[in-house]
Order: sequence, then structure tokens, then C-alpha cells
Amino acid sequence: MVKKRRKAGSSPLNFLRSCFPLEISVKARPLRVGRVKIGGKRPAFILGPCVIESEKFIWRMAKKISEICSAADVDFIFKASYDKANRTSVRSFRGIGVREGCEILSAIGRDLKIPVTTDVHSSREAEVAGESIDMLQIPAFLCRQTDLLRAAAETDRAINVKKGQFLAPWDVRNIAEKLIAFGNSQFCFTERGTTFGYNNLVADMRSLYWMREAGYRVIFDATHSVQRPGGAGDSTSGDGVLAPALARAAMATGCDGIFMEVHENPARALSDGPNQIPLKDLPKHLRMLKAIHAAVS
Repeated sequence: MVKKRRKAGSSPLNFLRSCFPLEISVKARPLRVGRVKIGGKRPAFILGPCVIESEKFIWRMAKKISEICSAADVDFIFKASYDKANRTSVRSFRGIGVREGCEILSAIGRDLKIPVTTDVHSSREAEVAGESIDMLQIPAFLCRQTDLLRAAAETDRAINVKKGQFLAPWDVRNIAEKLIAFGNSQFCFTERGTTFGYNNLVADMRSLYWMREAGYRVIFDATHSVQRPGGAGDSTSGDGVLAPALARAAMATGCDGIFMEVHENPARALSDGPNQIPLKDLPKHLRMLKAIHAAVS
């Protein structure tokens, strides 16, 4: 296969279009995850705490977020991780493990009648999660791992691929090609910021436009986009106060949904506290984001 090179002076969008032959391009049909459509007429939301801190905690968060979303009339997928495999420090809390975590999330989904998602880090984890989780999330650092993508694709579950902090928007084409080759076209991409020097990320709203123009369903991750990786020395810091502002900008630019991690008390969170949205503020953010979506749709 001959690799294309971008000509000097050509626009990124024209180059992007040239990289998508018909046989591997993805039509932007809605992606159904349980009762939620990503890419439909209504914006989709992926909401939940960073990690399952305990069974009691995660049930409490799921019920409260579900109540808030029901009152706001928004479609949401509940998210939580069973293992934070890339924590900065060996001393940091990681989680409860794949088997127990997926059993809890599956029970939450059944009881509350909501779709659930979690991130997988290996082929074996993808197999376990694929038994009961509605949508598998591929972490940004692992977004090009072929064996992991194959294992996730072979579960026949919907897949949310976090775009790596090191990737240009048009580079997701190669990830899409792999998933389609493995027999799964039910996927979306999530923009979660791009590395900008040391301990910093920048959210380029052009990325949302370019990926959607290429025919992909695109989510914007507001909370991870404001991270300062390793910014606290032995943990990640961030500018959580900016997450709602970036979410509004993304919705105005045009995306199929918003990903936000939410915690009842971010200051006491066991993982990624500086970037999570306080639960008490979620209703007002959802109202604003719905209004913006209605204005630009």
C-alpha cells in the first residue's frame, strides 16, 4: 500500500478526504448503544465517575446521575472504570478488577435500564467485558493496539475509541480500517485533547469537524481534555473548572455527544479528582449543552 503524503499548501480537510477510499469509509449512521443513539437527532452523554471506588459508591452515583438525566430528558451511557491501569504512581488506587467491576456495571445497567461502558486494556479484558458491557472503550494510549482492537471488535459490542493524545485527527482512519477489517463498524471516536508540550493538553475544536466530515461519529471528552498529565508529580492534575467551557465549545462546533466524568465530591475522588465535574453542577451543565445543541442543529 502506498502511503499518501500531504502536499504543501493543501488543506488538512482535502488531505483527509483523500485518505478515505470508499471501501473503508464509514457512513455517519447513528450508533445505537442500548437505548441511546450516538449520531442521532439528540446529543448523547457519557457520564459517570472515573473509577469504581466501591460497590456502594458506584451504585449511588449511577442512581443519582440517572435521576438527573431523566429529569433533564437527556440520553446517557453510564461510565466507570474497573481498573485505572495507567496511573502515574504505583501507590495510586487502581480499582476492583475486571470480573467484579463488569458484574457490578452489568447489574447497574439491568436494574436502572441504562447502557453502560467501561475501558478495556487487554484482549482478555475485552472478552470478559464483552459478555455484559454495552460499549467497550479503548483507552487513548492503546488506541492503535491491533490485538486489543481485534478482541474488542470480535465481541460485536459497540466500541468507543479514545483518540490518542499523539494522533492527528486524520490518523484515526487507520484505526477505523482495522475495526472494519475485523468485522465491526459499530464504533465512534472520542476527542480527548492533544499533547501540548510537557504536562499539558490542548483541545483543538477543528478535530471534531474534520473527523465528522470524514464520516465518523464523534464524542468530545471535556474532563480528560483539561488534564495536566503528571502535573502534580506523582499524580495527574488539571483545570476542571474549564471542562464545562470546553464542552460548550465542542457542542457549538458540532459533535455527537459529550463525555464528562462526574463525582459527588471531586476533592475526595480516588482518581482524577481535579478534572471531574461536581455532581451538584451536572443539571445546569446539561441544560446549557442541550440548549446549545438545539441552537446549532
